[in-house]
Amino acid sequence: MDARQWMALSERYLMPTYRRYPLVLVRGEGTRVWDVEGREYLDFGAGIAVCNLGHCHPRVVEAIKEQADRLLHVSNLYHIVPQIELARLLVEHTFADRVFFCNSGAEANEGAIKLARIYARRFMGGERYEIITMRGSFHGRTMVTLAATGQERVRKGFEPLPPGFPHVPYGDLESLERAITPRTCGVMLEVVQGEGGVVVPPGEYLLGVEGLCRERGLLLILDEVQTGLGRLGTFLGHQAFGINPHIVTLAKGLGGGVAIGALLATEEVARAFQPGTHASTFGGNPLACAAGRAVVEEMTREGFLEGVARKGEYFLSALKELACRKAMVKEARGMGLMLALELEEGAAPVIAGLMERGFLAIPSGDRVVRFLPPLTVTREEIDLLLSALDEMLE
Repeated sequence: MDARQWMALSERYLMPTYRRYPLVLVRGEGTRVWDVEGREYLDFGAGIAVCNLGHCHPRVVEAIKEQADRLLHVSNLYHIVPQIELARLLVEHTFADRVFFCNSGAEANEGAIKLARIYARRFMGGERYEIITMRGSFHGRTMVTLAATGQERVRKGFEPLPPGFPHVPYGDLESLERAITPRTCGVMLEVVQGEGGVVVPPGEYLLGVEGLCRERGLLLILDEVQTGLGRLGTFLGHQAFGINPHIVTLAKGLGGGVAIGALLATEEVARAFQPGTHASTFGGNPLACAAGRAVVEEMTREGFLEGVARKGEYFLSALKELACRKAMVKEARGMGLMLALELEEGAAPVIAGLMERGFLAIPSGDRVVRFLPPLTVTREEIDLLLSALDEMLE
């Protein structure tokens, strides 16, 4: 079948929850993907920061094949070797002492909220259940993670949402401090806001948030679903800012394309979970964990993350230079290989224009074009994108 036939079937059988682009992608390798008609694209979206090692990375593919021949699923009633191995790697390379596995970023964030609330009930005393979150944040599409999300456009129509999530401006430490009450048990935020427009925290803000949490006895919860796994040039994004959280959530890039999420916590906080308090049938299944193990091993090999940081600096510098020359570009911003152009007008024509030229980028709101390429992207591929952008923005 050709592309039009596949798209007609898609519109016939799938719920209309996405504004899909008129592409039917059928193959990927590294930074490149091909559509059903055989046209090649450079992918600067990476499945929304999922394929951090590129499409079909050989080590990930081999790990999946080997595990598929051995064991796909049992249950968490038993000990699972790939799960144990991946948990050990995550602990060795992060602040965490304990790991819980699930299937998605939203599920990881739900788990973080549950963990914070049960910890507060058991060890903080009083009625402390509120978690302060940030305007512009995005934490998922479930009812609770929608309540935590600080964007009205994604919350609208689903009211009433569960209570307990006051929202304050991102980057405003004074507003955060004023929002703390005797009901507050924690603060939850993204290291860099992704769906909110690739918003980088100002100055010493994150250090200030950490200090405030320590001073007031609050849990610091970091949603690293998009910034984790090398995206900012460090293994976890917060490591670039020198802060120490109590809880971190991961997903997207952890499985190299296979669905997996993770909840990381310190020993002190993780003890609040006991048998029966939280679970996930498919969480930590052998297949996903085998893929995750390959991702982490590849990402932590010598020089990999340093290379990501260098490419990110090069890419951002070039985007800023471009922004200075193009009247329709308001700002270039980001960190590592999580970058964006904010435009004076809509982003859709720019994304469409790039697609026509063989490049895939993704929006963040109405006026932001987001670039989340595989971390394996080369400078030559970045230059090709920049050249196309320069030509198109004339």
